[in-house]
Amino acid sequence: MRVIPAIDIRRGKCVRLQQGNFERETVYDSSPLEMGRTWDQAGAELIHIVDLDGAKAGSPRNLDSIAEVCRTVSCQCELGGGIRSTADIEAAHNAGVARVILGSVLVDDPELAATLLKDFDTDELVAGIDARNGRVAIHGWQEDSTIDAVSLATQLFAQGLRTVIYTDISRDGMFTGSNLEAMAVMCDAVPKAAVIASGGIGCGDDIRRLVALQRSNLTGVIVGKALYDGRVTYAELKAAAEE
Repeated sequence: MRVIPAIDIRRGKCVRLQQGNFERETVYDSSPLEMGRTWDQAGAELIHIVDLDGAKAGSPRNLDSIAEVCRTVSCQCELGGGIRSTADIEAAHNAGVARVILGSVLVDDPELAATLLKDFDTDELVAGIDARNGRVAIHGWQEDSTIDAVSLATQLFAQGLRTVIYTDISRDGMFTGSNLEAMAVMCDAVPKAAVIASGGIGCGDDIRRLVALQRSNLTGVIVGKALYDGRVTYAELKAAAEE
């Protein structure tokens, strides 16, 4: 299981939100570039970048900062937040992003989403499924849909998507661990897809509990606030994932 550090960008700065609430924001002194270097030097294989301004606006807003990170680090980067068109995907790739995360567009415009899945390789696209009480949240987590998260994942797999990032919003930034039951259900629903857990990681034991689910397709876990707040080091989380 890979430990994937996160960089959330808002107004050009590194921030973390609690449960996706823009009113509960922590701004960190380090810039996105500095954090990119930090995670790269720590041995990260992939950095998870979220353009929070883009998520609210409906198209990327921090591509200059993102491109700077991608140019500097040796590992790959993925980007989510406001990716809702072919042009957005191409702009992200031009910035150096290895793969992009589709979120709101999967619910808002299923026909466009299906087209994007046909036009791009499966290793270039990821489904970002963010759920509140099992239902998909969209537009920077500001709106709840009526779409069931697991049903959406199975539908997208049938259309060709092969990687899912699953976030339980209620756990995000709370250090209470992953929603293990929901993660197991998601992994079982798309057993041939790679599933990445996101939200709630506060210590090495939280990752050990994910490993203990014994789901071979649970291939990674995204960690943000616990690293930024100094609750745990990247090395400690990586060691837990490798046990």
